[in-house]
Amino acid sequence: MSNNHSLFCGQLVRLCASRPEDAAALALWSEDADYLRNLDTEFAIPRSVESFEKSIENSSNSLEFRLRTLEDDTLIGFVALFRMEWNNQCGKMAIGIGDPNFRGKGYGTDALRLILRYGFCELNLNRIGLDVISYNKRAIHAYQKVGFQVEGTMRESVLRDGQKFDRILMSILRNEYQK
Repeated sequence: MSNNHSLFCGQLVRLCASRPEDAAALALWSEDADYLRNLDTEFAIPRSVESFEKSIENSSNSLEFRLRTLEDDTLIGFVALFRMEWNNQCGKMAIGIGDPNFRGKGYGTDALRLILRYGFCELNLNRIGLDVISYNKRAIHAYQKVGFQVEGTMRESVLRDGQKFDRILMSILRNEYQK
């Protein structure tokens, strides 16, 4: 049986609840167009501190964690499991490293390993899926490094700066995670 430490703590980061002081950092990240345009396919729009001050609305179909460094408790991003279908043991995953100083240094990969362990070992999921825009090579590499496989493409489904990009559909199954 794993203890709380290993369930919520990785090598570099830990999964945490939201704190009231997180809102300022989240609002600042929402002003970073590159971050927003790698995060999802919605249009980029800055958000106010107040819009982030409400605590995360975790529900039976959606769980979101803040990512904090083990070294000094710095808030660096978030990770979420959402659109859970309990009857099918499936869910989708999203991650964002909002602080640019922590990108490309293994923090995201560590967070991915944590959320997969949580999804498969704590929530008893069988499949975790995601989608990523084809130009987000860093994320695609991180997803593949932890075992996600490409399962399809939504061709030219994202339009940015007059260019069309594919949305790559990826997933990992429990038996692939356990290997």
